[in-house]
Amino acid sequence: MRVLGIETSCDETGIAIYDSQAGILADALYSQVELHAEYGGVVPELASRDHVRKVIPLIKEVMSRAGCQPGDLDAVVYTAGPGLVGALLVGAAVAKSLAYAWGVPSFPVHHMEGHLLAPMLEDPAPTAPFVALLVSGGHTMLVSVKAIGDYEILGESLDDAAGEAFDKTAKMLGLGYPGGPRLAARAEQGNPQRFRFPRPMTDRPGLDFSFSGLKTFCLNTRDECERSPTGLSEQDVSDICWAFQDAVVETLAIKCRRALQHTGVKQLVVAGGVSANLHLRARLQEVAAKLRAQVFYPQLKYCTDNGAMIAFAGYQRLLAGAKTDLAVRARARWPLSELNGQDQADSSRVDQDSRPA
Repeated sequence: MRVLGIETSCDETGIAIYDSQAGILADALYSQVELHAEYGGVVPELASRDHVRKVIPLIKEVMSRAGCQPGDLDAVVYTAGPGLVGALLVGAAVAKSLAYAWGVPSFPVHHMEGHLLAPMLEDPAPTAPFVALLVSGGHTMLVSVKAIGDYEILGESLDDAAGEAFDKTAKMLGLGYPGGPRLAARAEQGNPQRFRFPRPMTDRPGLDFSFSGLKTFCLNTRDECERSPTGLSEQDVSDICWAFQDAVVETLAIKCRRALQHTGVKQLVVAGGVSANLHLRARLQEVAAKLRAQVFYPQLKYCTDNGAMIAFAGYQRLLAGAKTDLAVRARARWPLSELNGQDQADSSRVDQDSRPA
């Protein structure tokens, strides 16, 4: 069985073909980082237009590299949300059009389910039940995975996602875009002993997150350095980066430990763009070792948005009996919990978020 996956939820165009016997046959990813850099963040309209330009050439490239013809495919799947509606509609419209022309089924895939299942592309792969930490620019949540398609949200961010906090803090410190990787790089030059930032919401029970106050603490620290006789130095920036990253990482680690203890499972899956952070990986490895648990990650290239995770998640949905229809679906907001016991292609649903304002 072969599935073509299309990812266009934000600022990366990802295409991949998953084969049930051979795994990922071919994948390609185009990043819009350079396009949005001069604006300091993603511009939705520009993102949508760039997806229009890139999606068909990338599909042709992946089909060629995989040695596939349209008749070799069993389904075309696409990210339907959550994400930028305009960007989502590009992938959805292309997927539906190709599937109709090729005579194969097509149905939507949840973006966060794609991230959650991405570590299953690796060897060894996690097996349910496990706890998943989904940590990216748009989402931070802990999920209890009892089986594929059976998800319980244990906790999530009440304000900014961790990746969003990284990006905003980097911008605050003048590090440019994309902020997360630049902040992590500067943190390597920081003095671990100089500043200690708070670990938000770790002094109370529960598994929810909050990173908004941490940004404010960082801003106040920066302003204090600027008011010093020497002003804000390059070393000050590096030291603040270290303290900020350490606070985020330790907060995530504390919550992951609680989640593993709460559920009693011995497997932790970590996925999403921030899962590529090496400091986070090292700290979670320490937590898992103390609990005699295992940690699973996707490859670095599958940590950010990509077509491979969508193709694989689509394959799993195809196995579960997902149905096809002609509706083009795009949802800016789509709770992961809605997937439980529900066919994602349920034609009775009215996708309010896909309607023009």
